[in-house]
Amino acid sequence: MADFGFNEHHQNEVINYMRFARSKRLLRLKTIDSCFQDLKDSRLVEETFTVDEVADMLDGLQVVVRGEVEMELINTAHTNVLLLRQLFSQAEKFYLRLQTDISELENRELLEQVAEFEKTDFKSNSKVNQDSSKPKLAPLNEGGVSELLNKEISRLQEENDKLRARLRTLESQAMSALDEKSKAERALKDLQKIQGDQQEISNLEDTVAAMQADFEKSLSANAASQKELQESLVSAKHDLLRVQEQLSLAEKELEKKFQQTAAYRNMKEILSKKNDQIKDLRKRLQRYESDE
Repeated sequence: MADFGFNEHHQNEVINYMRFARSKRLLRLKTIDSCFQDLKDSRLVEETFTVDEVADMLDGLQVVVRGEVEMELINTAHTNVLLLRQLFSQAEKFYLRLQTDISELENRELLEQVAEFEKTDFKSNSKVNQDSSKPKLAPLNEGGVSELLNKEISRLQEENDKLRARLRTLESQAMSALDEKSKAERALKDLQKIQGDQQEISNLEDTVAAMQADFEKSLSANAASQKELQESLVSAKHDLLRVQEQLSLAEKELEKKFQQTAAYRNMKEILSKKNDQIKDLRKRLQRYESDE
């Protein structure tokens, strides 16, 4: 049996505290295991993942595990403070002044003796205590360790539920963000296509304007030149009608693709303006045909 200078009563108190500390440690380890299991059940549903997806899952798991470990360390420190408070309070009743040596807390030799004590004497004393009529853990103040453990279990379960709810919320937000990103990428490609069509319309407008100027200049020249310009103008009109039809089809496709995105209204306004320009060009062509 390891010798720490304890009498039988104090040794039993140490065993009770070590049992309490070990139960909390095992409980926290189970919580950490459940964090990994929750990740497996909720996220590992596909056969392949991208580097960003794996990094996102590991970052989320890191936050959860870090919170659990930090919480356990904080609770352990607070529990030790409460234990010291009891010892100091009892000592003050007998006018004793206790002193602690913090450097001894990192004494590797003593720590190894405590570990050996837990492996040997603690196990044998645990069997004796289980067979006896005494409670497993000595009461702390008015309540018992069992009550404290029940409260701790309830608190941990509540925190675990909150973390799971938060994890589900983050996963939902991440999926929504990915969907929005995909929609935005598709919208950008369609917008680039529309911009190309707009450039083509602009070029056609310049061509029609140039042909109109040439037509007006050569109208009084000769019939042959007038006929040639008229045919070019008709060809340009056909090209313009073809582009107009393409834009109409593109508008219908965009209405289907953009009806769930914020860019739909902007694209609709752009198409409306281009339709007005086409109508204006059509009127101008009709006016020139009537003049002719």
